Amino acid sequence: MMSSVKSQDTKPELIVRSTLHGLGFRFRLHRDDLPGRPDIVLPRFGKVVFVHGCFWHQHKGCSRAQRPHTNRGFWNKKLDRNIARDLENYADLESLSWRYLVIWECETRESERLVRRLMQFLEGI
Repeated sequence: MMSSVKSQDTKPELIVRSTLHGLGFRFRLHRDDLPGRPDIVLPRFGKVVFVHGCFWHQHKGCSRAQRPHTNRGFWNKKLDRNIARDLENYADLESLSWRYLVIWECETRESERLVRRLMQFLEGI
């Protein structure tokens, strides 16, 4: 059942939050007043982080992003809408002067790479 799919506090999200916290950053979670309700919000810096599941948000080139072969019409519509909604949210955030970073589920498996990506995004703070 899709109703059992978590949208918050997923394992990849907890890994990113723990990494950021370990680097000394403090943040807010899931702010309702921002487009896309970002997973992690660093309000002092005007930056947000989305932690996306490779399947649900269709990470290009990732083996986890393969679409199901059954009920194709349903899945294509659903996953295409997720992608379109993400792009709308990114544009809306940029128009509000927020910078965003997308961390993919598969990227949370390599901690050193994750730290580099986060620090590169947050450098200059």
